[in-house]
Amino acid sequence: MPGDMHKNVSVQVDSDFALLLPSGVYEIKKMEPRSKIRTIIVFCLFLAIAGIIGFGYFCQDQVCALSKRAVILQSSDILAYNELPLHQANSINGNANGNGNGNGNSVGGITAMASKSSAPQNIIANAGLSYEDVLNDDFQFDMDGHDVMVFLHIQKTGGTSFGRHLVRDLDLKRPCECQRQRKRCYCFRPHRNENWLFSRYSTGWKCGLHADWTELTSCVDVELDKNEGETAKRRYFYISLLRQPIARYMSEYRHVRRGATWKGSRHWCLGRQATAAELPACYKGKDWLDVDLDQFAGCESNLAANRQTRMLADLALVGCYNKSSMPAHERDRVMLASAKRNLAAMAYFGLTEYQKMSQYIFEETFNLRFAIPFEQHNTTISATAVQNLRPDQKRRIEKLNSLDIELYAFAKTLLFQRFEHLKAKDTNFEQRYANLGNIYFKQGVTEFNWDSNVEDGLSTDH
Repeated sequence: MPGDMHKNVSVQVDSDFALLLPSGVYEIKKMEPRSKIRTIIVFCLFLAIAGIIGFGYFCQDQVCALSKRAVILQSSDILAYNELPLHQANSINGNANGNGNGNGNSVGGITAMASKSSAPQNIIANAGLSYEDVLNDDFQFDMDGHDVMVFLHIQKTGGTSFGRHLVRDLDLKRPCECQRQRKRCYCFRPHRNENWLFSRYSTGWKCGLHADWTELTSCVDVELDKNEGETAKRRYFYISLLRQPIARYMSEYRHVRRGATWKGSRHWCLGRQATAAELPACYKGKDWLDVDLDQFAGCESNLAANRQTRMLADLALVGCYNKSSMPAHERDRVMLASAKRNLAAMAYFGLTEYQKMSQYIFEETFNLRFAIPFEQHNTTISATAVQNLRPDQKRRIEKLNSLDIELYAFAKTLLFQRFEHLKAKDTNFEQRYANLGNIYFKQGVTEFNWDSNVEDGLSTDH
């Protein structure tokens, strides 16, 4: 190596100096002080954090959601929900929707597993305020603000009757205006013509006939903006009804046998409708009139089976209606866990078999009162039909609806927990419960029978 060769080496030192080595002269130069580098790093971190916050605030959920693949990959996290004790499931609601406020009225403790299992839901859609949020002592459903109830109407659960109760029988400052011979009411806020209720009888089937959780959470905000001509920051409260699965299945069978089809349902998920290959028709022609029970149960694409679980689950987690996206048993586990999680996070749900309890929970949850008591009919046509099933038919229907059976057991336990919790807070419970619906005499209350409406409605859009 030539003796006059110079090699430059940069290191960080406190002062300049030169070091002579046999191989040559190494010039060692002073570098920038640490303080300047730290300033640059801190500034870059600040810009990154500010960008994330700004992006999250200004970017809409529908635009910034994960891709289909990313969403589906999150499904393993939610499976933990199937293993959670119910008291923990009931307590994660506030955090699950990103609306938690740290109130002290939680029914149970939050665990790391519960928080993890609910996390994917925040990314996929805005599921509205949870039951935990409305447990606050100062909570009030704000008719004058931007609060909206969204009714997820599952077929043959008594939703038609409940939907009419909402538009006809609530004691409101500005009652809904319902026109005779029309299935539509104007449910506006006290001081402006904006909807506080998103349901069949108030807004119509804006998100599709009997839209499910997947459809509603991605559609309601857009439709209300379109309907009202402006963008608003609304608070959504999802509500629904469930029914004993075998009785509900038999009721749907009888309804289809009379000519109902629900052909208007969109089955929309991740930006598209289900294809004919994903949901092949069970019959040829315009309807399935006079179908026998064995044929009805034998169609693999019949959505009557486990309908309640499917309609309450986030179908994006299981590849929507593409059943080849994952093994059948895995799909069932994810869908059931998602349905449980979404149900527990709902601001309100009721059970058809427990009318009085469901009415009380609704009134105490939203601090609203119905002017009539809900009717309970323990003997229904479908219940009689269930008793007349052959043993092999009953076993087959129970197997077809195994997810709904587990979901209903979960819902029943959760409903009783909510009831006991509200009862314990109500110092005037005995009088309140004994006089549900007896506010005052109201002209023009709902003139229909709960049971016959559940069983005998012939319209295909029920």
